[in-house]
Amino acid sequence: MSRPYENTSQRGRTRSTLRQFLDNEASGGLVLMATAVLAIGIANSPLSAAYFSSLHAYIGPLSLQHWINDALMSVFFLLVGLEIKREMLDGHLSSWSRRILPGAAAAGGMLVPALIYLGLNSGNPAALRGWAIPTATDIAFALGVLSLLGPRVPASLKIFLAALAIIDDLGAVIVIALFYTDGLNFIAIAAAGALVAVLISFNRLRVARLWPYLVTGAMLWLLVLLSGIHATLAGVMLAMTIPLKLTPGAPEAAHHESPLHKLEHVLQKPVAFLIVPIFGFANAGVSFAGVTPSVLLEPLTLGVAAGLLIGKLVGVFGTVAIMVKTGLADLPATATWSQTVGVALLCGIGFTMSLFIGLLAFDEPGIQDRVKLGILAGSVLAGIAGYTVLSLVERKRR
Repeated sequence: MSRPYENTSQRGRTRSTLRQFLDNEASGGLVLMATAVLAIGIANSPLSAAYFSSLHAYIGPLSLQHWINDALMSVFFLLVGLEIKREMLDGHLSSWSRRILPGAAAAGGMLVPALIYLGLNSGNPAALRGWAIPTATDIAFALGVLSLLGPRVPASLKIFLAALAIIDDLGAVIVIALFYTDGLNFIAIAAAGALVAVLISFNRLRVARLWPYLVTGAMLWLLVLLSGIHATLAGVMLAMTIPLKLTPGAPEAAHHESPLHKLEHVLQKPVAFLIVPIFGFANAGVSFAGVTPSVLLEPLTLGVAAGLLIGKLVGVFGTVAIMVKTGLADLPATATWSQTVGVALLCGIGFTMSLFIGLLAFDEPGIQDRVKLGILAGSVLAGIAGYTVLSLVERKRR
């Protein structure tokens, strides 16, 4: 959609964008864990009534929760789009040889969880709408767990996990656009299309200043909100038009000259340490009042949890095993099969995007609570299992 800038200078930071991205996501994941625990604690305390009522309080045309989920998360999706574009054009996914293993693993990690969910909920047509909930991987949470292990995990596996999660995010964006859109307003869609054309023309004319893109992007968000397509996808559309300056031989070096790198650099910390934790705090709160073991064994709740815990493990690790055994790809450098199992388990942490898809799939609060329980159970178990496997592998190696 966009035409990358040509390389004219090797100036810029010496520390790669991906390295900073990994650090920010890992630290942000720890903050997200804390805010999620805080939200659950408040939702099960005397403050629960105030917590839930404040989220449903209206500020202008939208409730506070909708402002968070539709507006703030558009910035999150903007950053996701920037990361996808940069990695595909000028980063660790810039060639098919680099894309093939994480790409195939991401596809397997989406397919198997969806099949598990559909299998467990085949008798309930209304629940089938949630098939995509366990297909997502929360990169911040997963990298946050990996950061607790420090240098005991090879850097190649961290890069593999980040690449897989980025491709996974791309898949989630496509799923949301195709399967969670209804009641379309074609006039608003046409107007939004015209604004996308304007953004593309900015790129073609080599407009390097960010403000024309951001002002037009804000108008695009409003039109997408009115169109019936989920408003957060406006962030991805905007990201695809932000100019990227390629730097052959020194990937990601032109940070100060490339509009995409500049915007990504500005957004990384606010998204990791503010926007995603706010989303987690607003949406992770689920009351355990009246929750019994039978609720956890209901097909919907179990489908989400099993999809994340078992589906991701089978889908990701199984695909990697097939790719390596058939000679189509190699294991990440210095990584072992046992470590790969641990990382595949961490892919079952599906917090942020899974919550987001769950809110799109179901409107009824009782069903949303069951979805949240499934996500929390599957993600917590996957995180504990992944951390344990990686810790035991390192202990055994020593």
